[in-house]
Amino acid sequence: MNRPSLYAAFGDKRALYLCAMDRYIAAGELAMETALAADMPLEQSLMRVYDLALEMYFPSNDDAHGCFLIGTSLAEAMNDAEVREKLGQGLKSFDDAFERRFRRAHKQGEIPALTKPAVLAKLASAILHTLALRSRAGDARAALRLTAVAGAKMICAGAG
Repeated sequence: MNRPSLYAAFGDKRALYLCAMDRYIAAGELAMETALAADMPLEQSLMRVYDLALEMYFPSNDDAHGCFLIGTSLAEAMNDAEVREKLGQGLKSFDDAFERRFRRAHKQGEIPALTKPAVLAKLASAILHTLALRSRAGDARAALRLTAVAGAKMICAGAG
């Protein structure tokens, strides 16, 4: 797309960036909902999300990309209230997806009644954030997968 077409379609670079954020968050929400909706044990569901994230962060035959949301909007949020709001909404939507899965795990007897799904969701999201940050910082995919495996096991063991 050439510059005049870009500006005609989006108005300016900031508007394009905000549109890209919206699309990235929507794609992430859909991917998480799909991964977490599968009829599989909780630990496998978590690993499915983390493996999908690692596939995005480490495209084949390319340098690690990390996460668009964490990698770019985090810095932009400092000076732009709309970016900060979209970032917060995006992170909350990921927390909410994890929380819904933990609530389902509770109903299915995978985790005890005293477990707090919202707290587990924040832990699950924190692992996702770590994968995003460390992939951009240069950690190897294999090492990050080990982190994801350990995190999923920790969450499931702590929940049980």
